[in-house]
Amino acid sequence: MRIALLSLGLAACATMVPEPAEPPAAPAEDACGSARFADLVGQPRREVLDEVARRGAPRRMRWIRPGDAVTMDYIAERLNVYFNAQDRVERLACG
Repeated sequence: MRIALLSLGLAACATMVPEPAEPPAAPAEDACGSARFADLVGQPRREVLDEVARRGAPRRMRWIRPGDAVTMDYIAERLNVYFNAQDRVERLACG
């Protein structure tokens, strides 16, 4: 009888482990739309500002110049526009 009570007591302490959740979907490779602006690489900053506005800028953007402090957070939908020392677009990337 003691064994039966002990078994019953241990069974009551058992916890149910939920099924693992589906992993979150990976962000789209070009979630920020950087491909739309790829032809702007090498262009001067002033022209790029106007052109991005004309084409419909993404909701989130960062303009990054040499020496600028930037946060390391990753936001797939944000377009980062990197400028070189001559103030021309060096590259564009999501993040």
